[in-house]
Amino acid sequence: MKKLNIFIITGLSGSGKSTAITALEDAGFYCVDNMPVALLPKFLELPIESSSEISGLAFVMDLREKGFLSMCPSIFESLNQKGYPLKILFLEADEDTLIKRYSQTRRHHPLSKGKGLLEGIRTEQEQLKNLKTSADKIINTSRYNVHELRSAIRNIAQQSKSIDPMSINILSFGFKYGIPNDASLIMDVRFLLNPHFVPELKMLDGKTETVKDYVLGNDNARTFLKKYLDLLDYLIPLYEKEGKAYLTIAVGCTGGKHRSVAIAEAIFKHIKKPERRILITHRDIDL
Repeated sequence: MKKLNIFIITGLSGSGKSTAITALEDAGFYCVDNMPVALLPKFLELPIESSSEISGLAFVMDLREKGFLSMCPSIFESLNQKGYPLKILFLEADEDTLIKRYSQTRRHHPLSKGKGLLEGIRTEQEQLKNLKTSADKIINTSRYNVHELRSAIRNIAQQSKSIDPMSINILSFGFKYGIPNDASLIMDVRFLLNPHFVPELKMLDGKTETVKDYVLGNDNARTFLKKYLDLLDYLIPLYEKEGKAYLTIAVGCTGGKHRSVAIAEAIFKHIKKPERRILITHRDIDL
Protein backbone atom coordinates (compact mmCIF):
# COMPACT_ATOMS: atom_id res chain seq x y z
CA MET A 1 0.00 0.00 0.00
CA LYS A 2 1.41 3.38 -0.99
CA LYS A 3 1.62 5.66 2.04
CA LEU A 4 0.57 9.28 1.92
CA ASN A 5 2.96 12.10 2.68
CA ILE A 6 2.81 13.19 6.32
CA PHE A 7 3.67 16.70 7.46
CA ILE A 8 4.36 17.60 11.07
CA ILE A 9 3.82 21.35 11.47
CA THR A 10 5.68 22.63 14.52
CA GLY A 11 7.70 25.60 15.69
CA LEU A 12 7.37 28.78 17.69
CA SER A 13 4.06 30.04 19.00
CA GLY A 14 2.84 32.88 16.78
CA SER A 15 4.90 31.78 13.77
CA GLY A 16 1.90 30.92 11.58
CA LYS A 17 1.21 27.24 12.20
CA SER A 18 -2.56 27.74 11.99
CA THR A 19 -2.18 29.43 8.61
CA ALA A 20 0.10 26.63 7.42
CA ILE A 21 -2.28 23.82 8.29
CA THR A 22 -5.20 25.71 6.74
CA ALA A 23 -3.21 25.96 3.50
CA LEU A 24 -2.61 22.20 3.55
CA GLU A 25 -6.26 21.53 4.28
CA ASP A 26 -7.25 23.64 1.27
CA ALA A 27 -4.74 21.64 -0.79
CA GLY A 28 -6.57 18.40 0.00
CA PHE A 29 -4.69 17.23 3.09
CA TYR A 30 -6.41 15.63 6.08
CA CYS A 31 -5.38 17.88 8.97
CA VAL A 32 -5.42 17.65 12.77
CA ASP A 33 -4.43 20.52 15.06
CA ASN A 34 -2.77 19.88 18.45
CA MET A 35 -2.39 16.17 17.78
CA PRO A 36 -0.92 14.24 20.78
CA VAL A 37 2.30 12.76 19.47
CA ALA A 38 1.75 9.49 21.37
CA LEU A 39 -1.42 8.89 19.35
CA LEU A 40 0.23 9.43 15.96
CA PRO A 41 1.31 5.79 15.33
CA LYS A 42 -2.19 4.48 16.09
CA PHE A 43 -3.78 7.21 13.99
CA LEU A 44 -1.68 6.22 10.99
CA GLU A 45 -3.05 2.69 11.22
CA LEU A 46 -6.58 3.94 10.52
CA PRO A 47 -8.06 3.33 7.02
CA ILE A 48 -7.93 7.06 6.24
CA GLU A 49 -4.19 6.73 5.69
CA SER A 50 -4.78 4.85 2.44
CA SER A 51 -7.61 6.99 1.13
CA SER A 52 -7.24 8.02 -2.51
CA GLU A 53 -9.37 11.11 -1.96
CA ILE A 54 -6.81 13.01 0.11
CA SER A 55 -3.41 14.38 -0.84
CA GLY A 56 -1.69 13.69 2.45
CA LEU A 57 -1.82 14.07 6.22
CA ALA A 58 -0.79 17.07 8.31
CA PHE A 59 -0.57 17.48 12.07
CA VAL A 60 0.21 20.52 14.21
CA MET A 61 2.27 19.49 17.23
CA ASP A 62 3.96 21.84 19.66
CA LEU A 63 4.54 22.74 23.28
CA ARG A 64 0.84 22.97 24.03
CA GLU A 65 1.14 19.24 24.69
CA LYS A 66 3.10 18.42 27.82
CA GLY A 67 5.60 15.72 27.06
CA PHE A 68 5.74 16.48 23.33
CA LEU A 69 9.47 17.17 23.28
CA SER A 70 10.37 14.11 25.34
CA MET A 71 8.33 11.70 23.19
CA CYS A 72 8.56 13.07 19.63
CA PRO A 73 12.17 12.03 18.76
CA SER A 74 11.62 8.31 19.37
CA ILE A 75 8.15 8.28 17.79
CA PHE A 76 9.26 10.14 14.67
CA GLU A 77 12.31 7.88 14.32
CA SER A 78 10.16 4.76 14.67
CA LEU A 79 7.74 5.95 12.00
CA ASN A 80 10.59 6.76 9.62
CA GLN A 81 12.03 3.27 10.09
CA LYS A 82 8.63 1.80 9.23
CA GLY A 83 8.68 3.65 5.93
CA TYR A 84 6.27 6.48 6.68
CA PRO A 85 7.20 9.55 4.57
CA LEU A 86 7.34 11.92 7.53
CA LYS A 87 8.45 15.51 7.02
CA ILE A 88 8.87 18.08 9.78
CA LEU A 89 8.14 21.70 8.88
CA PHE A 90 9.47 24.07 11.54
CA LEU A 91 8.06 27.59 11.55
CA GLU A 92 9.77 30.46 13.31
CA ALA A 93 9.86 34.25 13.29
CA ASP A 94 12.07 37.02 14.63
CA GLU A 95 11.50 38.15 18.21
CA ASP A 96 10.27 41.60 17.18
CA THR A 97 7.78 40.03 14.77
CA LEU A 98 6.46 37.61 17.41
CA ILE A 99 6.06 40.40 19.95
CA LYS A 100 4.16 42.49 17.40
CA ARG A 101 1.87 39.59 16.50
CA TYR A 102 1.06 38.87 20.14
CA SER A 103 0.34 42.52 20.81
CA GLN A 104 -2.07 42.59 17.85
CA THR A 105 -3.93 39.40 18.76
CA ARG A 106 -3.85 39.97 22.55
CA ARG A 107 -3.22 36.26 23.03
CA HIS A 108 -1.01 34.93 25.83
CA HIS A 109 2.18 33.10 24.96
CA PRO A 110 1.98 29.51 26.31
CA LEU A 111 5.28 29.89 28.20
CA SER A 112 4.83 33.47 29.44
CA LYS A 113 2.92 32.59 32.61
CA GLY A 114 4.76 34.25 35.47
CA LYS A 115 7.20 35.73 32.94
CA GLY A 116 7.27 38.50 30.39
CA LEU A 117 6.41 37.86 26.74
CA LEU A 118 10.00 38.16 25.54
CA GLU A 119 11.22 35.72 28.18
CA GLY A 120 8.49 33.26 27.17
CA ILE A 121 9.55 33.51 23.52
CA ARG A 122 13.20 32.91 24.37
CA THR A 123 12.35 29.98 26.62
CA GLU A 124 10.41 28.37 23.78
CA GLN A 125 13.26 28.99 21.34
CA GLU A 126 15.64 27.20 23.67
CA GLN A 127 13.33 24.26 24.28
CA LEU A 128 12.69 23.74 20.56
CA LYS A 129 16.34 24.07 19.52
CA ASN A 130 16.93 20.33 19.00
CA LEU A 131 13.63 19.83 17.16
CA LYS A 132 14.52 22.71 14.84
CA THR A 133 17.84 21.04 14.04
CA SER A 134 16.08 17.82 13.01
CA ALA A 135 13.46 19.57 10.83
CA ASP A 136 13.29 18.85 7.11
CA LYS A 137 12.31 22.44 6.34
CA ILE A 138 12.67 25.63 8.40
CA ILE A 139 10.50 28.59 7.42
CA ASN A 140 11.04 32.05 8.87
CA THR A 141 7.68 33.76 8.50
CA SER A 142 8.76 37.21 9.71
CA ARG A 143 8.33 38.86 6.33
CA TYR A 144 5.39 36.77 5.14
CA ASN A 145 1.83 37.96 5.13
CA VAL A 146 -0.94 35.36 5.41
CA HIS A 147 -1.26 34.91 1.62
CA GLU A 148 2.49 34.57 1.09
CA LEU A 149 2.78 31.94 3.81
CA ARG A 150 -0.14 29.96 2.38
CA SER A 151 1.55 30.05 -1.03
CA ALA A 152 4.89 28.89 0.42
CA ILE A 153 3.26 25.95 2.24
CA ARG A 154 1.32 24.94 -0.86
CA ASN A 155 4.53 24.96 -2.91
CA ILE A 156 6.15 22.62 -0.40
CA ALA A 157 3.16 20.29 -0.62
CA GLN A 158 3.29 20.32 -4.42
CA GLN A 159 6.97 19.41 -4.40
CA SER A 160 6.27 16.47 -2.10
CA LYS A 161 3.22 15.11 -3.85
CA SER A 162 0.85 16.11 -6.60
CA ILE A 163 -2.14 17.78 -4.96
CA ASP A 164 -5.57 18.47 -6.32
CA PRO A 165 -5.33 21.02 -9.14
CA MET A 166 -7.45 24.14 -9.20
CA SER A 167 -10.85 23.51 -10.77
CA ILE A 168 -11.56 25.85 -13.69
CA ASN A 169 -15.07 26.39 -15.01
CA ILE A 170 -15.58 28.20 -18.29
CA LEU A 171 -19.11 29.57 -18.20
CA SER A 172 -21.07 31.27 -20.98
CA PHE A 173 -24.19 33.23 -20.04
CA GLY A 174 -26.67 35.83 -21.19
CA PHE A 175 -26.80 39.19 -19.40
CA LYS A 176 -30.57 39.28 -19.91
CA TYR A 177 -30.83 36.28 -17.57
CA GLY A 178 -28.56 37.69 -14.87
CA ILE A 179 -24.88 37.69 -13.98
CA PRO A 180 -23.65 34.39 -12.45
CA ASN A 181 -23.01 34.76 -8.73
CA ASP A 182 -20.00 32.44 -8.62
CA ALA A 183 -18.00 34.15 -11.38
CA SER A 184 -14.37 34.96 -10.58
CA LEU A 185 -13.74 36.79 -13.86
CA ILE A 186 -16.45 38.24 -16.11
CA MET A 187 -15.89 39.22 -19.74
CA ASP A 188 -18.61 41.10 -21.63
CA VAL A 189 -18.41 40.21 -25.36
CA ARG A 190 -21.49 42.14 -26.50
CA PHE A 191 -19.18 44.32 -28.63
CA LEU A 192 -18.68 41.43 -31.08
CA LEU A 193 -20.77 40.95 -34.23
CA ASN A 194 -24.07 39.35 -33.27
CA PRO A 195 -25.19 36.25 -35.25
CA HIS A 196 -28.69 36.76 -33.87
CA PHE A 197 -29.36 39.28 -36.64
CA VAL A 198 -28.25 36.95 -39.41
CA PRO A 199 -31.31 34.87 -40.45
CA GLU A 200 -29.41 31.71 -41.34
CA LEU A 201 -27.45 31.83 -38.02
CA LYS A 202 -30.17 32.94 -35.62
CA MET A 203 -31.39 29.42 -34.79
CA LEU A 204 -27.88 27.98 -34.44
CA ASP A 205 -25.65 28.34 -31.39
CA GLY A 206 -22.03 29.17 -30.66
CA LYS A 207 -20.91 25.55 -30.66
CA THR A 208 -21.45 25.26 -34.41
CA GLU A 209 -18.53 25.99 -36.71
CA THR A 210 -20.67 28.36 -38.77
CA VAL A 211 -21.37 30.64 -35.82
CA LYS A 212 -17.79 30.39 -34.55
CA ASP A 213 -16.48 31.47 -37.96
CA TYR A 214 -18.89 34.41 -38.02
CA VAL A 215 -18.06 35.60 -34.49
CA LEU A 216 -14.29 35.25 -34.88
CA GLY A 217 -14.04 35.99 -38.57
CA ASN A 218 -12.88 39.61 -38.26
CA ASP A 219 -9.78 41.43 -37.04
CA ASN A 220 -11.41 42.97 -33.95
CA ALA A 221 -12.58 39.61 -32.65
CA ARG A 222 -9.26 37.90 -33.34
CA THR A 223 -7.29 40.70 -31.68
CA PHE A 224 -9.57 40.63 -28.63
CA LEU A 225 -9.33 36.85 -28.28
CA LYS A 226 -5.54 36.87 -28.51
CA LYS A 227 -5.23 39.58 -25.87
CA TYR A 228 -7.72 37.90 -23.53
CA LEU A 229 -6.08 34.49 -23.86
CA ASP A 230 -2.71 36.11 -23.12
CA LEU A 231 -4.25 37.63 -19.99
CA LEU A 232 -5.62 34.24 -18.87
CA ASP A 233 -2.24 32.60 -19.55
CA TYR A 234 -0.76 35.15 -17.15
CA LEU A 235 -3.49 35.02 -14.48
CA ILE A 236 -4.23 31.29 -14.16
CA PRO A 237 -0.76 30.29 -12.86
CA LEU A 238 -0.99 33.13 -10.33
CA TYR A 239 -4.36 31.86 -9.08
CA GLU A 240 -2.90 28.34 -8.88
CA LYS A 241 0.11 29.63 -6.93
CA GLU A 242 -2.21 31.48 -4.55
CA GLY A 243 -3.91 28.16 -3.81
CA LYS A 244 -7.31 29.06 -5.20
CA ALA A 245 -9.49 25.95 -5.31
CA TYR A 246 -12.03 27.14 -7.90
CA LEU A 247 -11.85 29.64 -10.74
CA THR A 248 -14.91 30.48 -12.82
CA ILE A 249 -14.25 32.40 -16.03
CA ALA A 250 -17.60 33.79 -17.18
CA VAL A 251 -18.23 35.11 -20.69
CA GLY A 252 -21.44 36.98 -21.33
CA CYS A 253 -23.38 38.26 -24.32
CA THR A 254 -26.99 39.39 -24.59
CA GLY A 255 -28.77 36.02 -24.71
CA GLY A 256 -25.96 33.55 -23.96
CA LYS A 257 -26.44 31.56 -27.15
CA HIS A 258 -24.03 32.79 -29.80
CA ARG A 259 -21.09 35.09 -29.00
CA SER A 260 -20.46 34.08 -25.39
CA VAL A 261 -20.65 30.39 -26.32
CA ALA A 262 -18.21 30.76 -29.21
CA ILE A 263 -15.69 32.66 -27.07
CA ALA A 264 -16.08 30.23 -24.15
CA GLU A 265 -15.39 27.33 -26.51
CA ALA A 266 -12.24 29.08 -27.77
CA ILE A 267 -11.05 29.71 -24.21
CA PHE A 268 -11.69 26.10 -23.24
CA LYS A 269 -9.75 24.81 -26.24
CA HIS A 270 -6.81 27.13 -25.48
CA ILE A 271 -6.33 26.50 -21.76
CA LYS A 272 -7.22 22.79 -21.67
CA LYS A 273 -4.27 20.69 -20.52
CA PRO A 274 -4.08 17.08 -19.25
CA GLU A 275 -3.00 18.20 -15.77
CA ARG A 276 -5.83 20.72 -15.42
CA ARG A 277 -9.34 20.08 -14.17
CA ILE A 278 -11.52 22.09 -16.57
CA LEU A 279 -15.26 22.15 -17.16
CA ILE A 280 -17.24 24.17 -19.68
CA THR A 281 -20.87 25.13 -19.09
CA HIS A 282 -23.26 26.99 -21.39
CA ARG A 283 -25.83 28.20 -18.91
CA ASP A 284 -28.34 29.87 -21.21
CA ILE A 285 -27.72 28.21 -24.56
CA ASP A 286 -31.18 26.56 -24.69
CA LEU A 287 -33.23 29.49 -23.36
